[in-house]
Amino acid sequence: MPMPSMPNQPEPTAPQPNNDVAPSDATELTLKDVGEDGVLEQICSVLQAQSAHPPAQPPEDPETHATSASNPVAGPGDLIVGPGDDAAVSHAPGNLVSSVDILTEGADFLPEWFDPYRLGVKAAAQNLADICSMGASPHGLLFALAAPDDTPVNTVRLLAQGLSDEAARGGATVIGGDLSSSQCLTSTVTALGFIDRGLTPVTRSAAKPGHDVFLAGTVGWAAAGLALLFAGVRLGDDPLLDPFIEVQLAPRPDYESVQNLATWAAAGIDASDGLAGDLGRVARASGVRIRLDETAIDRLAEPLLPAAEHLGTPETAREWVLGGGEDHGFLACAPAGSAPVGWTRIGACEEGQPDVLVGDHSAADSAYKHF
Repeated sequence: MPMPSMPNQPEPTAPQPNNDVAPSDATELTLKDVGEDGVLEQICSVLQAQSAHPPAQPPEDPETHATSASNPVAGPGDLIVGPGDDAAVSHAPGNLVSSVDILTEGADFLPEWFDPYRLGVKAAAQNLADICSMGASPHGLLFALAAPDDTPVNTVRLLAQGLSDEAARGGATVIGGDLSSSQCLTSTVTALGFIDRGLTPVTRSAAKPGHDVFLAGTVGWAAAGLALLFAGVRLGDDPLLDPFIEVQLAPRPDYESVQNLATWAAAGIDASDGLAGDLGRVARASGVRIRLDETAIDRLAEPLLPAAEHLGTPETAREWVLGGGEDHGFLACAPAGSAPVGWTRIGACEEGQPDVLVGDHSAADSAYKHF
């Protein structure tokens, strides 16, 4: 069997915030200093500035978010009433697709490596990936933030800017939100998307024996980055290790690869909890057994060796691939040969008790669980 091609590696750095949108007087002020209305004004000013200018690093292909005949992509023109009113009003030409994710200080990130701009990118990416994995087009994000009253205003501005930048990169816009006070910082994002009424959503339950399993993007990079952060490594310490930390702090999914997912994939899922965990969900929902190709797993683990060797545990590279989450790559099950360029075959579906095997051995689901 020919060696599978490697998926595109993530960009080594996330887009950087535009400092022009952060006035100097916001640097030292806290949320308590400016009050709720003042914070809302600060956030809205960031969103308005971002809507007037493209993200710092737009997609390489200027047609990436162009309208597609099969599943058109929403843009700012679809927003009729945006942030600042009681509710947002927008036009989405298709069936509504929605998802929500929470990022909580202490559970999802730690103050030791908190970066507000990158947290904004991550908050958008994890939600947009869920929308895209259903074969839908992102449309809008609703952003709810709870934070201590001594949080710097500029922290909130940078978080909003990261959220807005990544939303734009995914073809969406921030259309509204809410604010509250709390003992720790919590970001909750609801993503809205749509799928053409003539297309079937890509769910976890439609994989069939004989389907191949494909991956777009990466797996294991964010887990490697998290292990490095826990070991005290920070961005800038080592250029060889920076890409792993960057994916943990600010994952940037390959949205272009899933633009037409609903036209060819039978089943799919966002790779947010590791191959074993996410494909296990597909296997149980579809009633199939998934057998991963050992050569493909080894090839996915190979780029992670610098991080594993730095930590003195080379064997963990493979464990990160199978059990590490938060890269937000995409997994799809489809007939052999149907995946477009940019997708890598990593296994196949077969008859049998629902499970995920690597070769002949069951793959342990070691992804993080909140409860």
